[in-house]
Amino acid sequence: MNDIGPEAGGAPRQGGAHSCPNCSADMVFDATSQSLKCGHCGATVPIAGAAGQQAIVEYDLASGLAASAATGLGAAVRTLRCQECGASVSFEERVTSTTCEFCGSAQVLPQEQNRNLIRPGSVLPFKVDQAKASSAFKAWISRLWFRPSDLKHRAAVSQMAGVYVPYWTFDAMVHSSWTAQAGYYYYETEHYMDRDSSGKTVHRTRQVRRTRWQPAWGSRQDFYDDVLVCASKGIPDDLKRKLEPFDTHALVPYTPAVLAGWKAEEYAVDLNSAWKMGLERIEASQYQRCGADVPGDTHAALHVTSRYANTTFKHVLLPVWISAFRYGDKVYRFLVNGQTGEVTGKAPWSVAKIVLFILAMLGLVTAIGVIWSLLD
Repeated sequence: MNDIGPEAGGAPRQGGAHSCPNCSADMVFDATSQSLKCGHCGATVPIAGAAGQQAIVEYDLASGLAASAATGLGAAVRTLRCQECGASVSFEERVTSTTCEFCGSAQVLPQEQNRNLIRPGSVLPFKVDQAKASSAFKAWISRLWFRPSDLKHRAAVSQMAGVYVPYWTFDAMVHSSWTAQAGYYYYETEHYMDRDSSGKTVHRTRQVRRTRWQPAWGSRQDFYDDVLVCASKGIPDDLKRKLEPFDTHALVPYTPAVLAGWKAEEYAVDLNSAWKMGLERIEASQYQRCGADVPGDTHAALHVTSRYANTTFKHVLLPVWISAFRYGDKVYRFLVNGQTGEVTGKAPWSVAKIVLFILAMLGLVTAIGVIWSLLD
């Protein structure tokens, strides 16, 4: 198995964008050594602009689409667009592909590059190589519950593709003011009539919880750092959040060398649309935080008003391994976080195991009911 990158290995190719100083073969970014590595002679070359040598730039959100923003990937690439899922993936100039890395569709057509795309400002280089990604998948599939017993033995994995997936990150200082009705619990003794085991009418009492309401208000200030919004169309919405978290403190300034031998998806969610998504996430978080500030035991009619300052953004590329496995006559796609090795994806369910579990739970409930009736 090739541990360097998806396009590494084989005979040397002359005159590449990142040529080996020893044999002139093309070099690719190696996830293990975090450097350019020659798949022919094994030579390695450090990447210029490594972490700590340059600053990660945050851009003012209000002027994010200024004409001075750098565009493109800064390297000679070809772009292919999938008609099935909408992903646009950039490859090195000489690489061709007849299938989409994201959905496996063969409906992939050449596409002119959009020169207005904002260039990535930073990138998380792959830390997990292909061998580790494969091992992570095997461990993940062996832990799944309610799946066919032979799944881990019969799941045939297709070739993995390492793809840099586009994200937007947002920073913001948020000042929120809130008003609410604060509820305080108290208990009253309630009298009622009931029947005992012999059928006689008896007088009983019980404690009933009541709520006393009173107005409350307050404010808080919070800083949000690197709120992630996935800008990919190739990754299904239900899997995007499951890919997180990524440690964005490990971002390094973008250099085309990191893409050598790998693929990168162009963003399909623009800055304005992404900010709306990020804003919804921040406001939902602020609502929860303000709700936690309301005194008492519960609250109602919470209203939050927020003001934003120092809002900035970054366009970043994050590493993802994309693959699929076949079980029976169906294909199930899965993703591996290229930084942490965490796996997310879909897998077949075992109807027999689910039915047996439900029957077991029903049997347990019935048994508890019988024992309770005997003790009553």
